[in-house]
Amino acid sequence: MEPERPPGGPSAVAPSLRQGPRRYGLLLVTTLLSLGVQGIVAAGVVQQIVVAALAGASILLALRAAQIRRAFLRIAMVIAAVVVSLSVLRGAGVGIGDGAVRLMNAALIAIGPPAIAVGVVRELRSSGRVRLEAVLGVLSLYMLVGMLFAFVYGAIDRLGGGPFFSGGEAATVSHCLYFSFTTLATVGYGDFVARSDLGHTLAVFEMLIGQIYLVTVVSLIVGNLGRPARRELDSADS
Repeated sequence: MEPERPPGGPSAVAPSLRQGPRRYGLLLVTTLLSLGVQGIVAAGVVQQIVVAALAGASILLALRAAQIRRAFLRIAMVIAAVVVSLSVLRGAGVGIGDGAVRLMNAALIAIGPPAIAVGVVRELRSSGRVRLEAVLGVLSLYMLVGMLFAFVYGAIDRLGGGPFFSGGEAATVSHCLYFSFTTLATVGYGDFVARSDLGHTLAVFEMLIGQIYLVTVVSLIVGNLGRPARRELDSADS
């Protein structure tokens, strides 16, 4: 006799409980591509549209890899479409400020790190060991955090009533990205310095996040790459 199927068929199973491949390699590539566009391509309408599109693609890839429920995926798609539309409208001369676009990009990017964290935890639980996908996931999370702070710095410059950097340095997309990642990596070259107390406080938080994340999460994941989970070791001993 065939085992009874749950009511409603396979579609009744929660999407978050389905076991499937989690692909973080493409997410990491998309994130790195976005980083390159922001840092190398000259600031302008084309850059903003491409960056917004890549940010939206990164978030959708993060949500799909984490196997988030479709309702949340649809919400993320709407937010991504809004951000890209704002960039296009700004390029068409509609009265939309650069600060609003950067703030919306920050809101979009903010969805990524929690989704990746959920996905990596599910990956570890389902596979029973630390695989390469988990390493790519935590690296993608690190990159998105750096870009998130960069967009926040740019939004503060445009919406805060004063320049974000001291010494008259312009808060371009590439400058904000450079300052964000040197802060996240606790390098601190000193060629860009936040001017206000709010900027200083955010930089401190970013430094703490970057340092703690690297010495705990990343080192733990990389150090246990390929090792079986504790429950597998316990079952083998018994």
